[in-house]
Amino acid sequence: MRKRRRKNTIIWSIIVIVILIAGWFSFGPGIGSKSNDKTVVVGVVGLSKQDQAIWKSIEKTAKEKYGVTIELKNFSDYNQPNKALKSGDIDLNSFQHYAFLNAWNKSNGGGVVPIGKTYIAPIRLYSRKYHKLSELPEGATIAIPNDATNESRALFVLKNAGLIKLRKGKSLVTVADITSNPQNFKIKEVGAEQTGRVLNSVDASVVNNSYAGPAGLTDKQTIYIEPINKDSAEWINIICAKKGNQNKQIYQDVVKAYQTAETKKLTKKYYGNSQLAAWDVKLK
Repeated sequence: MRKRRRKNTIIWSIIVIVILIAGWFSFGPGIGSKSNDKTVVVGVVGLSKQDQAIWKSIEKTAKEKYGVTIELKNFSDYNQPNKALKSGDIDLNSFQHYAFLNAWNKSNGGGVVPIGKTYIAPIRLYSRKYHKLSELPEGATIAIPNDATNESRALFVLKNAGLIKLRKGKSLVTVADITSNPQNFKIKEVGAEQTGRVLNSVDASVVNNSYAGPAGLTDKQTIYIEPINKDSAEWINIICAKKGNQNKQIYQDVVKAYQTAETKKLTKKYYGNSQLAAWDVKLK
Protein backbone atom coordinates (compact mmCIF):
# COMPACT_ATOMS: atom_id res chain seq x y z
CA MET A 1 0.00 0.00 0.00
CA ARG A 2 2.81 2.35 0.96
CA LYS A 3 4.64 1.57 -2.27
CA ARG A 4 1.47 2.34 -4.26
CA ARG A 5 1.02 5.66 -2.44
CA ARG A 6 4.65 6.52 -3.00
CA LYS A 7 4.32 5.66 -6.67
CA ASN A 8 1.20 7.83 -7.00
CA THR A 9 2.97 10.69 -5.24
CA ILE A 10 5.86 10.48 -7.69
CA ILE A 11 3.48 10.39 -10.67
CA TRP A 12 1.55 13.44 -9.45
CA SER A 13 4.80 15.26 -8.73
CA ILE A 14 5.93 14.62 -12.28
CA ILE A 15 2.57 15.86 -13.63
CA VAL A 16 2.80 19.06 -11.57
CA ILE A 17 6.35 19.69 -12.77
CA VAL A 18 5.29 19.16 -16.42
CA ILE A 19 2.39 21.58 -15.97
CA LEU A 20 4.65 24.20 -14.40
CA ILE A 21 7.21 23.88 -17.20
CA ALA A 22 4.48 24.09 -19.84
CA GLY A 23 3.05 27.14 -18.12
CA TRP A 24 6.43 28.82 -18.01
CA PHE A 25 7.05 28.36 -21.72
CA SER A 26 3.48 29.41 -22.55
CA PHE A 27 3.26 32.48 -20.35
CA GLY A 28 6.50 33.14 -18.49
CA PRO A 29 8.70 34.55 -21.28
CA GLY A 30 5.85 36.75 -22.48
CA ILE A 31 5.55 38.55 -19.16
CA GLY A 32 7.61 41.72 -19.20
CA SER A 33 9.58 40.62 -22.25
CA LYS A 34 7.53 42.14 -25.05
CA SER A 35 10.43 44.50 -25.72
CA ASN A 36 12.41 41.48 -26.92
CA ASP A 37 9.80 40.62 -29.53
CA LYS A 38 11.33 41.53 -32.90
CA THR A 39 8.15 41.10 -34.92
CA VAL A 40 6.56 44.24 -36.37
CA VAL A 41 3.02 44.17 -37.75
CA VAL A 42 2.55 46.67 -40.59
CA GLY A 43 -0.92 47.66 -41.80
CA VAL A 44 -1.39 48.15 -45.55
CA VAL A 45 -4.41 48.64 -47.81
CA GLY A 46 -5.37 46.76 -50.98
CA LEU A 47 -2.07 44.91 -51.32
CA SER A 48 -1.46 44.20 -55.02
CA LYS A 49 0.80 41.50 -56.44
CA GLN A 50 3.36 44.19 -57.24
CA ASP A 51 3.22 45.51 -53.67
CA GLN A 52 3.62 41.98 -52.34
CA ALA A 53 6.78 41.50 -54.38
CA ILE A 54 8.25 44.78 -53.10
CA TRP A 55 7.36 44.01 -49.48
CA LYS A 56 8.81 40.52 -49.79
CA SER A 57 12.16 42.12 -50.56
CA ILE A 58 11.78 44.56 -47.66
CA GLU A 59 10.89 41.69 -45.30
CA LYS A 60 14.03 39.82 -46.38
CA THR A 61 16.24 42.86 -45.75
CA ALA A 62 14.65 43.51 -42.36
CA LYS A 63 15.21 39.91 -41.29
CA GLU A 64 18.74 39.46 -42.60
CA LYS A 65 20.16 42.88 -41.71
CA TYR A 66 18.23 43.88 -38.58
CA GLY A 67 16.78 40.63 -37.24
CA VAL A 68 13.26 42.04 -37.57
CA THR A 69 10.31 39.97 -38.78
CA ILE A 70 7.73 42.02 -40.68
CA GLU A 71 4.14 40.78 -40.79
CA LEU A 72 1.70 42.54 -43.11
CA LYS A 73 -1.96 43.08 -42.22
CA ASN A 74 -4.01 43.95 -45.28
CA PHE A 75 -7.02 46.21 -44.69
CA SER A 76 -9.91 46.65 -47.09
CA ASP A 77 -10.28 50.44 -46.83
CA TYR A 78 -8.45 53.58 -45.76
CA ASN A 79 -10.53 54.18 -42.63
CA GLN A 80 -9.09 51.22 -40.70
CA PRO A 81 -5.26 51.33 -40.47
CA ASN A 82 -4.90 54.53 -38.43
CA LYS A 83 -7.54 53.37 -35.95
CA ALA A 84 -5.77 50.01 -35.65
CA LEU A 85 -2.44 51.76 -35.13
CA LYS A 86 -3.79 54.12 -32.50
CA SER A 87 -5.45 51.26 -30.59
CA GLY A 88 -2.28 49.14 -30.69
CA ASP A 89 -3.65 46.38 -32.93
CA ILE A 90 -0.76 46.96 -35.34
CA ASP A 91 2.72 48.45 -34.85
CA LEU A 92 3.10 50.55 -38.02
CA ASN A 93 1.13 51.32 -41.15
CA SER A 94 2.13 52.16 -44.69
CA PHE A 95 -0.72 53.31 -46.91
CA GLN A 96 -1.20 57.10 -46.72
CA HIS A 97 0.37 60.39 -47.72
CA TYR A 98 0.97 63.41 -45.48
CA ALA A 99 -2.25 65.14 -46.55
CA PHE A 100 -4.40 62.14 -45.60
CA LEU A 101 -2.60 61.76 -42.27
CA ASN A 102 -2.99 65.43 -41.40
CA ALA A 103 -6.71 65.36 -42.20
CA TRP A 104 -7.20 62.13 -40.21
CA ASN A 105 -5.32 63.44 -37.17
CA LYS A 106 -7.37 66.63 -37.25
CA SER A 107 -10.62 64.66 -37.26
CA ASN A 108 -9.55 62.00 -34.76
CA GLY A 109 -7.61 63.84 -32.09
CA GLY A 110 -4.15 63.03 -33.43
CA GLY A 111 -2.07 60.12 -32.21
CA VAL A 112 -0.41 58.99 -35.46
CA VAL A 113 2.97 60.32 -36.65
CA PRO A 114 5.12 59.78 -39.77
CA ILE A 115 8.51 58.09 -39.31
CA GLY A 116 9.73 57.58 -42.88
CA LYS A 117 8.97 58.39 -46.52
CA THR A 118 8.18 55.64 -49.02
CA TYR A 119 6.99 56.71 -52.48
CA ILE A 120 4.99 59.24 -54.42
CA ALA A 121 2.54 58.30 -57.17
CA PRO A 122 1.94 61.23 -59.57
CA ILE A 123 -1.69 61.42 -60.66
CA ARG A 124 -2.81 62.36 -64.16
CA LEU A 125 -5.28 64.39 -66.15
CA TYR A 126 -6.97 62.14 -68.70
CA SER A 127 -9.15 62.75 -71.75
CA ARG A 128 -10.80 60.53 -74.33
CA LYS A 129 -11.62 63.51 -76.59
CA TYR A 130 -8.33 65.41 -76.69
CA HIS A 131 -4.65 64.47 -76.98
CA LYS A 132 -2.98 67.48 -75.33
CA LEU A 133 -3.76 70.31 -72.95
CA SER A 134 -3.80 72.98 -75.65
CA GLU A 135 -6.75 71.23 -77.33
CA LEU A 136 -9.07 71.72 -74.36
CA PRO A 137 -11.71 74.23 -75.55
CA GLU A 138 -12.95 77.22 -73.60
CA GLY A 139 -15.68 76.16 -71.17
CA ALA A 140 -14.50 72.53 -71.13
CA THR A 141 -15.78 70.40 -68.26
CA ILE A 142 -13.09 68.87 -66.06
CA ALA A 143 -13.99 66.30 -63.40
CA ILE A 144 -12.11 66.15 -60.10
CA PRO A 145 -12.57 64.05 -56.91
CA ASN A 146 -14.88 65.63 -54.34
CA ASP A 147 -13.19 64.51 -51.09
CA ALA A 148 -11.04 67.11 -49.35
CA THR A 149 -7.52 65.80 -49.89
CA ASN A 150 -7.99 64.46 -53.42
CA GLU A 151 -9.91 67.56 -54.53
CA SER A 152 -7.06 69.75 -53.33
CA ARG A 153 -4.50 67.59 -55.09
CA ALA A 154 -6.48 67.64 -58.35
CA LEU A 155 -6.75 71.43 -58.24
CA PHE A 156 -2.99 71.71 -57.78
CA VAL A 157 -2.60 69.47 -60.84
CA LEU A 158 -4.73 71.92 -62.86
CA LYS A 159 -2.75 74.82 -61.38
CA ASN A 160 0.59 73.26 -62.33
CA ALA A 161 -0.79 72.55 -65.80
CA GLY A 162 -1.37 76.30 -66.18
CA LEU A 163 -5.14 75.96 -66.49
CA ILE A 164 -6.10 77.83 -63.31
CA LYS A 165 -4.56 79.85 -60.48
CA LEU A 166 -5.13 79.20 -56.77
CA ARG A 167 -5.14 81.30 -53.63
CA LYS A 168 -1.61 81.41 -52.25
CA GLY A 169 -0.58 80.22 -48.81
CA LYS A 170 -2.99 77.28 -48.56
CA SER A 171 -1.97 73.62 -48.68
CA LEU A 172 -5.54 72.29 -48.78
CA VAL A 173 -7.72 74.08 -51.34
CA THR A 174 -11.23 73.81 -52.79
CA VAL A 175 -12.86 75.22 -55.93
CA ALA A 176 -13.59 78.34 -53.86
CA ASP A 177 -9.83 79.01 -53.85
CA ILE A 178 -9.63 79.32 -57.64
CA THR A 179 -8.56 82.93 -58.26
CA SER A 180 -8.16 82.76 -62.03
CA ASN A 181 -9.88 80.59 -64.65
CA PRO A 182 -9.26 82.40 -67.95
CA GLN A 183 -10.74 79.67 -70.13
CA ASN A 184 -13.86 79.36 -67.98
CA PHE A 185 -13.40 75.65 -67.36
CA LYS A 186 -16.31 74.02 -65.57
CA ILE A 187 -14.97 72.07 -62.60
CA LYS A 188 -17.22 69.09 -61.88
CA GLU A 189 -16.80 67.47 -58.46
CA VAL A 190 -17.57 63.73 -58.34
CA GLY A 191 -16.67 60.81 -56.09
CA ALA A 192 -13.05 59.74 -56.53
CA GLU A 193 -14.23 56.31 -57.71
CA GLN A 194 -16.33 58.02 -60.42
CA THR A 195 -13.61 60.19 -61.96
CA GLY A 196 -12.61 57.50 -64.44
CA ARG A 197 -16.14 56.37 -65.19
CA VAL A 198 -17.42 59.84 -66.14
CA LEU A 199 -14.65 60.44 -68.65
CA ASN A 200 -16.96 59.77 -71.60
CA SER A 201 -19.30 62.55 -70.48
CA VAL A 202 -16.69 65.23 -69.67
CA ASP A 203 -13.78 66.74 -71.55
CA ALA A 204 -11.11 65.69 -69.07
CA SER A 205 -10.78 64.21 -65.60
CA VAL A 206 -8.16 64.03 -62.85
CA VAL A 207 -8.09 60.37 -61.81
CA ASN A 208 -6.23 58.79 -58.90
CA ASN A 209 -3.94 55.90 -59.84
CA SER A 210 -6.02 53.39 -57.90
CA TYR A 211 -9.01 54.12 -60.14
CA ALA A 212 -7.21 54.75 -63.43
CA GLY A 213 -6.35 51.08 -64.01
CA PRO A 214 -9.88 49.71 -63.46
CA ALA A 215 -11.18 52.45 -65.80
CA GLY A 216 -8.84 51.25 -68.54
CA LEU A 217 -6.84 54.49 -68.60
CA THR A 218 -3.28 54.40 -69.93
CA ASP A 219 -0.63 56.72 -71.33
CA LYS A 220 -2.78 56.99 -74.45
CA GLN A 221 -5.47 58.97 -72.62
CA THR A 222 -3.00 61.01 -70.54
CA ILE A 223 -2.76 64.70 -71.37
CA TYR A 224 -0.88 65.84 -68.24
CA ILE A 225 1.12 64.22 -65.43
CA GLU A 226 1.42 65.74 -61.97
CA PRO A 227 4.94 67.19 -61.64
CA ILE A 228 7.20 66.45 -58.69
CA ASN A 229 7.78 69.90 -57.16
CA LYS A 230 7.21 71.81 -53.91
CA ASP A 231 3.44 71.25 -54.27
CA SER A 232 4.12 67.51 -54.11
CA ALA A 233 5.37 67.39 -50.52
CA GLU A 234 2.02 66.54 -48.94
CA TRP A 235 1.39 63.72 -51.44
CA ILE A 236 4.47 61.72 -50.43
CA ASN A 237 3.46 58.40 -48.88
CA ILE A 238 4.80 57.49 -45.48
CA ILE A 239 5.30 54.81 -42.84
CA CYS A 240 3.56 55.83 -39.61
CA ALA A 241 3.75 54.88 -35.94
CA LYS A 242 1.66 55.58 -32.87
CA LYS A 243 2.71 58.83 -31.22
CA GLY A 244 5.30 58.04 -28.56
CA ASN A 245 6.67 55.03 -30.44
CA GLN A 246 8.24 56.88 -33.36
CA ASN A 247 11.80 56.65 -32.03
CA LYS A 248 11.81 52.92 -31.27
CA GLN A 249 14.85 51.39 -32.94
CA ILE A 250 12.93 48.38 -34.23
CA TYR A 251 10.55 50.68 -36.13
CA GLN A 252 13.40 52.77 -37.49
CA ASP A 253 14.95 49.51 -38.71
CA VAL A 254 11.80 48.80 -40.72
CA VAL A 255 12.12 52.23 -42.35
CA LYS A 256 15.77 51.54 -43.21
CA ALA A 257 14.81 48.15 -44.65
CA TYR A 258 12.30 49.92 -46.88
CA GLN A 259 14.53 52.78 -48.02
CA THR A 260 17.02 50.79 -50.08
CA ALA A 261 18.34 50.73 -53.63
CA GLU A 262 16.61 47.37 -54.09
CA THR A 263 13.23 48.86 -53.20
CA LYS A 264 13.86 51.62 -55.75
CA LYS A 265 14.76 49.04 -58.37
CA LEU A 266 11.63 46.97 -57.75
CA THR A 267 9.38 50.05 -57.67
CA LYS A 268 10.74 51.03 -61.08
CA LYS A 269 10.30 47.46 -62.35
CA TYR A 270 6.68 47.10 -61.31
CA TYR A 271 5.38 50.66 -61.59
CA GLY A 272 7.58 52.45 -64.11
CA ASN A 273 7.09 56.20 -63.78
CA SER A 274 3.69 55.93 -62.12
CA GLN A 275 5.26 55.40 -58.68
CA LEU A 276 8.59 56.85 -57.57
CA ALA A 277 10.77 56.31 -54.51
CA ALA A 278 10.43 59.48 -52.44
CA TRP A 279 12.76 59.29 -49.44
CA ASP A 280 15.53 61.17 -51.22
CA VAL A 281 13.53 63.04 -53.86
CA LYS A 282 14.40 66.71 -54.32
CA LEU A 283 11.35 69.00 -54.44
CA LYS A 284 11.95 72.26 -56.32
